[in-house]
Amino acid sequence: QVKLVESGGGLVQAGDSLTLSCELSGGTFGPYGMGWFRPGPGGEREFVAAISKNGLDQYYGDSVRGRFTISRGDATDSVFLQMSDLRPEDTAVYYCAASFGDYRLFTEGVYDYWGQGTQVTVSS
Repeated sequence: QVKLVESGGGLVQAGDSLTLSCELSGGTFGPYGMGWFRPGPGGEREFVAAISKNGLDQYYGDSVRGRFTISRGDATDSVFLQMSDLRPEDTAVYYCAASFGDYRLFTEGVYDYWGQGTQVTVSS
């Protein structure tokens, strides 16, 4: 029922900036807590960033804190991930996810819906 579509990925050089977008459609029981994940070194979903339903609380994984900023759209069910000082190790497919709750948004198990992902490639 709920569909998440990510966009904005691409090929950039180390040190560059990029903004990812996630659009949610079909949601009738929102708002949703929103998060971004990418594959971790062990194949698990690594937490990147999350934002609460009201947009006032933002959380970041250790590897991106200080470089990435998550925000919510004002008029649409959308969320953005502003990435700066990108590094080759940031290369990954980035997945957007939506949760009915605001609890433990850094944990992939709390999310109810997932997008298909958008590829970010950072060259040296």
